[in-house]
Amino acid sequence: MQIDNSLISYLEDLSCLFFSDEEKNRLIDDLQKTLTSLTGLSELDTAGVPESASPWDTFNDNVNIFRADEVRPSLDRALLLQNAPVKNEEFFIAPKTVDS
Repeated sequence: MQIDNSLISYLEDLSCLFFSDEEKNRLIDDLQKTLTSLTGLSELDTAGVPESASPWDTFNDNVNIFRADEVRPSLDRALLLQNAPVKNEEFFIAPKTVDS
């Protein structure tokens, strides 16, 4: 695959980004280096490696590899809230960060 200005322009359109000429040149170099390093993967001998759809497939005997949730005692809520600048009886009150 050839990395050139037309590909960078296409990627700009897809990503709704704009790159300066300097950034475009740097992207061309970086993407070309990435592709070059990835082509080395085709030289690896994978004859004895089984195909898998997920890294979790290597844990064939495990049905659930995550730990079970368990309720455990925690810190005292009043102690945790004592230095909060804004709070109610149960929670910290923080400024709204996302408008809906």
